[in-house]
Amino acid sequence: MQPILSGLFLSMYLVTVLGNLLITLTIIFDSHLHTPMYFFLSNLSLADICFISITVPKMIVNIQTHSRVISYVGCLTQMSLLLIFGCMDDMLLTVMAFHRFVAICHPLKYHVIMNFHLCLFFVLVSFLFSILDSQIHNLIALQFQYFKSVEISNFFCDPSQVLTLSCSDSVTKIIVMYFVGAVYGFIPVTVIILSYYKITSSILRISSLCGKYKALSTCASHLSVVCLFYGTGIAEYLASFVFNSRKSAVASAMYAIVTPMLNPYIYTLRNRDIKNALQRLWSRTIKSHHLFRPSRSLD
Repeated sequence: MQPILSGLFLSMYLVTVLGNLLITLTIIFDSHLHTPMYFFLSNLSLADICFISITVPKMIVNIQTHSRVISYVGCLTQMSLLLIFGCMDDMLLTVMAFHRFVAICHPLKYHVIMNFHLCLFFVLVSFLFSILDSQIHNLIALQFQYFKSVEISNFFCDPSQVLTLSCSDSVTKIIVMYFVGAVYGFIPVTVIILSYYKITSSILRISSLCGKYKALSTCASHLSVVCLFYGTGIAEYLASFVFNSRKSAVASAMYAIVTPMLNPYIYTLRNRDIKNALQRLWSRTIKSHHLFRPSRSLD
């Protein structure tokens, strides 16, 4: 099964990287997409590329070399980067929910509120919060007195399982972990729920069915990604922290591999702006190819 698994995970990795990279480049090179919504989407795509690049290449190498060993420094590094970009996804999805709230509930003030400086501020704050989350986990992991020849029931250094390896000061560890889970899980989910509660109230006040459908369609892609990411991520984090079971590897694969892979296609298939931008980019590429093609000799 190892060659099959290697090919499967390699193909999923390439599809994820190419899909997210295509969205990012399309947003960069198409001036029609230089808006707050696509600014956040491009950052989400970059975070997804980094997120999956932390785990899958190492896993493929392990399968090919028949080795499942990772060094102490390598494990902490992988855990830190995974937390940074996973938390970036977390924060960016929350910011995108607030963006949808402003766009639908306060359309007249949209350009005033969602200016470039505020968008950049949201991304920088998301990155800083992600680093803070990573450092909190590292401070706990660095307190381990014994970290050698231990087994992690997952295909990467899952933070929740790494922290269960220590038996010392378990009460403090549990308090800190559930506090982090509340700050980086409960609060973002609450913000998303409140945003969509306000959005739903505004949509219900729209008289025309066409207007309701248009407003709902702009939120469908984001809601799909939110449900997939938070549902698998939070469930895996809490379940593996409490039970430390191999079954959590399935949920880990869902939020670490499947979610980044599906994100670009969820946003592309339901987004007319992205489709039109891809068509313009393709037409521009074809024209450039014909323009620079050398002419035939007149002999």
